Parts: sequence; C-alpha cells; structure tokens
Amino acid sequence: MKKFIAGTLLGIGLAAGGNMVFAQNEREMHPRIAKAITELKDAVAYMEAAPHDFGGHKADAIRASNEAIRQLNFALQYRGRMDRH
Repeated sequence: MKKFIAGTLLGIGLAAGGNMVFAQNEREMHPRIAKAITELKDAVAYMEAAPHDFGGHKADAIRASNEAIRQLNFALQYRGRMDRH
C-alpha cells in the first residue's frame, strides 16, 4: 500500500512539474506554512512507525494530519487577492 501511495504521489509530482518552481516560491513566501507541512509529515511518519495506537487515536490522527497537510498545500497554492505577510 505504501508503494502504491508513493508511486501515486510521484506521478502527481511529475505531472505538476511546471508548478514546482511556483510552489518553491510560495514556500519561501510562507515559511511557517512550509515548516508546518514538514513537521506534520514527520509526525505522520512517527505515528505510522509507532508500535502502539495512541489510545485508539492513531488512525484518526494520521488521517487528520494528512488532511491538514493537504489543506496547507492548497493554502500555498492560493494566488488570490491577499496580503503578502
């Protein structure tokens, strides 16, 4: 399953190659969001490797963290009218 997910993510990344420069620029403009994504990815990896289920919350925490990563990536892609702070 992990290989399938990794392959899917790689395919999406390659298909979106033109957006990579844009994404890098947005990450530089919003370093706190980029750091949050990195930290959440690390937390997901930690939870997935953990031998216990965190009191029954492991699956939901991983799901919620992955959704947060997805939403933060959407936030970085947003190019609407906004302050650049």
